[in-house]
Amino acid sequence: MSEAAVRVGKLWGVGLGPGDSELVTVKAARVIGDADVVAYHCARHGRSIARGVAQPYLSSGQIEERLMYPVTVETTDHPGGYAGALADFYTESAQRLAVHLAAGRDVVLLAEGDPLFFSSYMHMHKRLAPHFPAEIIPGVTSVSAASAAIGVPLVEGEENLTVLPGTAPKAELVAKLRAGHALAIMKLGRTFPTVVAALEESGRLDEAWYVERASTSQQRVARVVDVDPASVPYFSLIVVPSPMNRDWVGDRVEVPDAASTPGCVTVVGLGPGDDAQTTPQVSAALAEATDLIGYKTYLARLTARPGQRVHASDNQVESERAEFALSLAERGARVAVVSSGDPGIFAMATAVAEIAAEPRWHDVAVRVLPGVTAATAVAAAFGAPLGHDLAIVSLSDRLKPWEVIAERIRAAVTADLVVAIYNPGSSQRTWQVGELKALLQQHLPGDRVVLLGRDVGGPTQSTRVTSVDELDPTVVDMRTLIIVGSSTTRVVERSAGDVVFTPRHYS
Repeated sequence: MSEAAVRVGKLWGVGLGPGDSELVTVKAARVIGDADVVAYHCARHGRSIARGVAQPYLSSGQIEERLMYPVTVETTDHPGGYAGALADFYTESAQRLAVHLAAGRDVVLLAEGDPLFFSSYMHMHKRLAPHFPAEIIPGVTSVSAASAAIGVPLVEGEENLTVLPGTAPKAELVAKLRAGHALAIMKLGRTFPTVVAALEESGRLDEAWYVERASTSQQRVARVVDVDPASVPYFSLIVVPSPMNRDWVGDRVEVPDAASTPGCVTVVGLGPGDDAQTTPQVSAALAEATDLIGYKTYLARLTARPGQRVHASDNQVESERAEFALSLAERGARVAVVSSGDPGIFAMATAVAEIAAEPRWHDVAVRVLPGVTAATAVAAAFGAPLGHDLAIVSLSDRLKPWEVIAERIRAAVTADLVVAIYNPGSSQRTWQVGELKALLQQHLPGDRVVLLGRDVGGPTQSTRVTSVDELDPTVVDMRTLIIVGSSTTRVVERSAGDVVFTPRHYS
């Protein structure tokens, strides 16, 4: 049998770029001109933007396959709904192209932008590539074209770039906008009002740029706040450029007046130790900050971006650190004061609030962003020991006398509360845990559950279930949190892993 008799055609997924025919790659132009069949998707009106971009490279005598969507955004009476109608359409379209491929004809399927970037080509690829040779020619994406259109650096250094569909739920958009550095939002049109609302709620609206039909003669660039929602077509997107370059001076970027730019202090909690436990809201605040202030051990967990100033200090200068942060913000800086865990629990939020309460700082904005605190992180490592009423006490007597600490612990355990104990010991405070044990033995049965969680969320995490009588003070250090159970706290041994919990009900 001859080679010609067995030859099958090749499927080409050809990226055309964002709309300008001159942005089609040399390889894409050659493959389009050589193809036996040129296929393209279109809406029910029959016009295809992809074909228009490829027009200069088409050859005479080529077979054209117009793949017309049965629906775009309208409703359908298909029994499988919108998704079912499209699935059937892609299957039928793949079968049409398979006839050409089986007959030995090479097929080019045109794709706006890049074939694997929010493109219909991928649906054909998944159906045809297992059966026929296939090759993808990448194209310039609309995100790159839009970034070029606004002329502002999109992403730099250690920043991340997040691409979002405007069809995502608003809550998801808000979370991603708060957490991301540079962002691009596609699939606008009817979703534009929801996207604008998400930008406003996340505090990113003033940074956002609108680009319509990037790279074409109909290109339009504007601030999102200046765009009429009724005028937004599907082929548009929003770009929120690099935080590092938000004040960069370009053709369309206004130079901020440093004297009139209000600074602010944001107190953040990084969580107990694992970066995954730092909230997206905190990550966004850290990315936006011009200055990072905190205890050197906590700042060591962060990687400052280029241009970000870092001010590390000892752990015993909290008031001075707070005043320094407020003074920087008064001069226009966006300051992030960094704590571990939650900043409002035995951490920097109180120090900043106390200094900010002084009359001279009344005009400086201060906000506090919550973090995962050590008590909840340690509790989660065991199960749910904090499931009922609880007290949180610091064992450090650096800022309050031991007599006050002892009285509060005595009151908590006498009231049958679960007690989470922070700051139990350090290299300078070596006797407090022993005194705690003696105090607990005076008021609790010796078999009362005691939990020790050390470096929970960190690389050396360890957990231990013990009791009042068996508590060993020598294994407790500053990185340990102690949870003393109530009378109802239970330890259940299970083959799938033990669990500790305090029921939410009393008998």
